[in-house]
Amino acid sequence: MIAAIVASALFMQNLDSSAIATALPAMARDLGEEPARLGVAVTSYLVSLTVFIPFSGWVADRFGAKRVFMAAIVVFTLASLLCARSTGLGELVGARVLQGMGGAMMVPVARLLLLRQIRKDEMLSAMTWLTMPAMIGPISGPPLGGFLTDAFGWRSVFLINLPIGVIGLALVAWKIPRVPPADPGPPDRLGLLLLGLALALFMFGLETVGRGVVPRGLPVAGLVLGFGLGWAAVRHCRRVPRPALDFSLLRIPSFNMAALAGSLFRTGAGATPFLVPMLLQVGFGKSASQAGLVSFATALGALAMKPLAQPILRRFGFRRVLVGMALLSAAGIAICAAFTPAWPLTAIFLALALGGLFRSLQFTALNTLAFADLPMARLSAGTSFFGTLQQLAPALGVVLASATLEASAALAGRPAVAVADFAMGFLVAAGVVIASAPFFARLAPDAGEAVSGHQARRPPS
Repeated sequence: MIAAIVASALFMQNLDSSAIATALPAMARDLGEEPARLGVAVTSYLVSLTVFIPFSGWVADRFGAKRVFMAAIVVFTLASLLCARSTGLGELVGARVLQGMGGAMMVPVARLLLLRQIRKDEMLSAMTWLTMPAMIGPISGPPLGGFLTDAFGWRSVFLINLPIGVIGLALVAWKIPRVPPADPGPPDRLGLLLLGLALALFMFGLETVGRGVVPRGLPVAGLVLGFGLGWAAVRHCRRVPRPALDFSLLRIPSFNMAALAGSLFRTGAGATPFLVPMLLQVGFGKSASQAGLVSFATALGALAMKPLAQPILRRFGFRRVLVGMALLSAAGIAICAAFTPAWPLTAIFLALALGGLFRSLQFTALNTLAFADLPMARLSAGTSFFGTLQQLAPALGVVLASATLEASAALAGRPAVAVADFAMGFLVAAGVVIASAPFFARLAPDAGEAVSGHQARRPPS
């Protein structure tokens, strides 16, 4: 019951993200922007999530996880209203940043509420229950976003969060037990400042480099300063007793692999939800409704995999599943490069559904493995660290996709992106995904076996 209720937060966030991806071309026309540049409406939200997530664990401990969770739902819902009332790209980005602040407290704290009430052997089942309701968001998001955009305009896409937020808030207040606040000590203010500035500057540089939207030297300066502040933040966090991000967690092999190699996988996979609706509308000339109906195949495949995740992981273990799904997911993304207007929409639908099936199992395995060997006392630090990387990777994926589209068009001498540029975007994304496979192969055969129930074969002593 608790898993299903806290999943309302994931449902609202995933519905929002997937519906907006379908509405981007309409938003671009209304705001007078190039469709590829509207990626900033996605990345600004994801960057805000990433910047504020490191603070979520401390805030949840200090003020109580349930109280923080409810406040985050309120902020997210009100920010959605501001997004709907935006009249320019600047206002939209500002409202998305506020929305990201709410999401930064909402999703990691939701996971923390659940993890504190389950045993290790219940974790895989609980994570499945947590993510299954949340998958309804991506399933309903693309078609709902397309229908709303065509019928009422893109602003209505943000307004659907209002009733969802109210219902979720009522269920949390009614059913989730109160978690008393603790004394986590003072926050690492310097670490939070360094991390926030580093992430914001780095993503600003990636988003604007080579696009001519700001003076030429600013993107490079942002990248250099972002790297420099990031290096300083890592050095600082490794020296203080209560860091903003606890890098000592990376000494735990299962957490290390899920966090770092998992981020590489998420970056490549994160480009796909941005590329597919754009290809269908900009490249193939489909309406937002048609693009939404086809795009939701990925999430439908993902939902179909959820009940199968537990028996598959019990049979094969984390290592073989992670390696296999990385290879199959890369193939599923690469095949999208072959899409042309001559492809029947049914064939595109089936290809996307199959790719969603593979990526869903990979995400479930990564989300569970990350916490498989964490002691209870380090759950807050783990959710903050993992949540930061989990949100940074899709932002990098959107930036990677946008940059690949524009670079491919520029190299070909085209004034606007074409179908061939989208093919290059999918191939680059598939290459990033497949690069994670060798890292997963380094996992121990018995990694996370207390959670998966898989008994690896051991050599005789």
